[in-house]
Amino acid sequence: MSDLASWFGSHTGGTLQGKVAVVTGAGRGCGEAIAVGFARAGACVCCVSRTQSEIDTVVKAIEAEGGTAIGVTADVSDLGSVESMFRQVVERFGGLDILVLSHGVALSLANIEDTNPHDWKRTIEINLIGAYYCARTATPYLKSRGAGKIIVIGSGQGHQGTSATSAYACSKAGTWALVQSLAAELVTFNISVNELLPGNVKTKLYDETFKQLAAVTPAGTTPLAAKRSHEWLKRPEDVVPLALFMASQPDVGPTAQSFSLMRRF
Repeated sequence: MSDLASWFGSHTGGTLQGKVAVVTGAGRGCGEAIAVGFARAGACVCCVSRTQSEIDTVVKAIEAEGGTAIGVTADVSDLGSVESMFRQVVERFGGLDILVLSHGVALSLANIEDTNPHDWKRTIEINLIGAYYCARTATPYLKSRGAGKIIVIGSGQGHQGTSATSAYACSKAGTWALVQSLAAELVTFNISVNELLPGNVKTKLYDETFKQLAAVTPAGTTPLAAKRSHEWLKRPEDVVPLALFMASQPDVGPTAQSFSLMRRF
């Protein structure tokens, strides 16, 4: 754990006590780290992933530390699956206070003329439509509590796309627009909606993405990795302090904002 994450962890005990949080993409990477971090801060956490074995491991780790968590498998690109997941959360914990959308894929990494249309569409279905399904379903539950937080894990690609990343960039640009629209709709309900931009984080998705991008980068052009060489390459736990900060803001706190850990200039 980094010094920053260690310091923040020691100063946030009970910050989310009594809160119920759903974290998608919680089987690994940033989602896993945020789920564990929220549980350490006192929240009851529902860990969501398509892979049962992954969330079982995360739930066991949380429970081993004395935290409270359940694991629910769901396909965020299927509305029925999403609705069933939220029903299970509310039945188990009595409500919902925080939604963290950390799921995501980066398929069809190629120049647009070379992309696989199925993979391109699938990226949008999971990253953007999946976020819409989750937000749409969660909103009535958040309203019933009188306040809430929605945190969308975005990407710098959604603000400035690069070659060979069109599907991922478009999906993340869409989630940023979703954040702004949702924030406008929910501000009078004390529900804040914000984007968290982690920048480069050492995850399986990061490794797979940069490996594929290196293979499709045209000769004579600057690889994306070189353009991001000044970035702070984080570990998933380094994202947790900012996620906790966003989740623990007052009901009338910031909304429609993009909070960033990136080093882009």
